[in-house]
Amino acid sequence: MTAPASPSVTDYPGNLYVVAAPSGTGKSSLVKALMELDSRVSPSVSHTTRAPRGQEKDGREYHFVDDATFEAMVSQDAFLEWANVHGNCYGTSRQAIDDQIAKGTDVVLEIDYQGALQIKKLYANAVLIFILPPSWDELRGRLERRAEDSDDVIEVRLANARHEIVQAQHFHYVIINELFDRALFDLKAIVHAQRLKYAAQRRLHSETFTGLGLTSLDSID
Repeated sequence: MTAPASPSVTDYPGNLYVVAAPSGTGKSSLVKALMELDSRVSPSVSHTTRAPRGQEKDGREYHFVDDATFEAMVSQDAFLEWANVHGNCYGTSRQAIDDQIAKGTDVVLEIDYQGALQIKKLYANAVLIFILPPSWDELRGRLERRAEDSDDVIEVRLANARHEIVQAQHFHYVIINELFDRALFDLKAIVHAQRLKYAAQRRLHSETFTGLGLTSLDSID
């Protein structure tokens, strides 16, 4: 669900990358690897009502909160977007995103497609990236090998994935995660290409552009 208003501007200096994918596609592993390779990319830590998994820590992968705390944050308009996914709530802090991109930080958001499409409406320069599995059989295998969910939960995730995957058509870029190294290369290429766009370069190097007489905001899309 979308926050009713956004103070965000369209000409912010930092880049905002929004990555979405069905559960089990490898989204989190790809984003983690990207940040290990690129120190200019910082994570946005979302709030969630679900319990931590494996080695996850509060404040690192997510801010883990109870239902009452999450509901209070919703009522206080603290989220840019929030959604109920697989029975748990996830939300993106409005203030955290605005503060980071306003000072020139490149931020990567890992959220579901609902949140991604909401962010797209609020931040004109946001770059939306969707991760696809190579096949349904491989997606099922990855969910089973993860050994975190019961058979019933896996079936629910696969059923949800069939609805989620069709949303890829609304994203700017699509990566098929068949081979991890290749998918990571594609993700790095998108991030680097975005930094070289006219508008992004103008925001980052405004003095150089002004000195060269490039004062127009117009550019090729």
